[in-house]
Amino acid sequence: MRLPRLFRTTAFRMTLLFLALFASAASAFLAYIYVATAGEVTDRADAQVRREMGTLERIYDRGGLSALNAAVIERSAGDHPLLYLLMTPSGHPISGTIGASPVPPFQGRSAWASFVLTDTAPGGGVLRHSARGMEEKLDGGSRLFVGADIGESEAYVRKIIHALWGAGALIIILGLAGGLLISRDVSRNAAALTTVIDRARAGDLAARVPIRGAGDEYDELAVGLNDMLERLERSIAGLRHAGDAIAHDLRSPLTRLRARLEAAMIEADAGRSDAKAALHQALEDTDGVLRTFAAVLSIARLEAVADAPGQSDFDPGALTLAVAELYEPLAEDKGVAFETEVQPGLKMRGNREFISQAVANMLDNAAKYTPAGGAIMLRVRRRASGDVEISVTDTGPGIPENDRARAVERFVRLENSRNAPGAGLGLSLVSAVARSHHGRLELDEGPGVVDGHGPGLRAALVFPPGA
Repeated sequence: MRLPRLFRTTAFRMTLLFLALFASAASAFLAYIYVATAGEVTDRADAQVRREMGTLERIYDRGGLSALNAAVIERSAGDHPLLYLLMTPSGHPISGTIGASPVPPFQGRSAWASFVLTDTAPGGGVLRHSARGMEEKLDGGSRLFVGADIGESEAYVRKIIHALWGAGALIIILGLAGGLLISRDVSRNAAALTTVIDRARAGDLAARVPIRGAGDEYDELAVGLNDMLERLERSIAGLRHAGDAIAHDLRSPLTRLRARLEAAMIEADAGRSDAKAALHQALEDTDGVLRTFAAVLSIARLEAVADAPGQSDFDPGALTLAVAELYEPLAEDKGVAFETEVQPGLKMRGNREFISQAVANMLDNAAKYTPAGGAIMLRVRRRASGDVEISVTDTGPGIPENDRARAVERFVRLENSRNAPGAGLGLSLVSAVARSHHGRLELDEGPGVVDGHGPGLRAALVFPPGA
């Protein structure tokens, strides 16, 4: 028969294991207490008997059998806790508190014996006590027995053991009850997690685990699961949006490419155009489509991993200067001043290819939107916080503050960039590179309006000291 789910939980099984270990340890502990306590009772009784036996022997040595008999009678008549029996050499009793020696057939000088002492209770019942005694042969041949009643001490020991057993049983019962409560709580929390996971597997990525506010491991697990679902939902939404945007953005260039090829074919058949020029234009349009796909693929690669792959230590200043050499002639041809300010000796860790592409995208945007007569400044420095900053500042039209969050989304093109070539992926790739290196992309206003140009834009890649 299958047990209820509550009894099959890991928490309940761990509770049973803990109780089994506790019961084993408690049993061993109780056994030790019993042996140690019972041994202590026996040792004390033996020591008391030996002392009394030594006292009586000294009395016998000084006064003989008559003095010893008088001492035994005196002790037997008084309220003395010990048991006495003085006997002839043949074992017949002379005086004492018991009628016969409990020691088996006596041989040798002395012998010990444990026995049961029978007594009459006040109500007429029979009482039995454990006792222990020693019989010794005196020099004249007479025999003397001295014993001690250890029944009360053993009864006290048994009471302690019974109390410990009762406490152990109570602890086990309370442990089982606590295990059931803990198992139920664990099952309830696990059920909440399982429900959300089942909903997510069914396609409901908006499901979230409730946070109890206890700050325990379940809340940590819930926060982690919710964050994972949120990122997954965002990624799926991004993929859907990317697919729609790619279809929308590539429809025009692909349609244009087909129309040009069709027109070029008609014109070439009629002998009125150069087919080679049409092919060159088709190649340019095809390269634009491929660049869009390459950018989307790069962003997808970065968003699919927590850390950028293929990281190594390098000098960000040397890397950015190498990229700047490609864009400085472009700026000069456009009539835009291009300056660099690079702090030497910097070190950081990252993927050189991705960071180089991010810097190239920032410079490309600056060169594209900065009008003739403007200026571009490329800076590489270490901030006071220890962060490494790679920034590009231009005097172009800039990005309004309320549009800066949208500017880093994929396929988003602002109003002031509608007439410029591109697919709206440049800053999206820069932002993805920053996140994959645990950094960030900062967009701020540039130097302001200068000579009729501005207010400009300052785009900064900021990497933490550990990057």
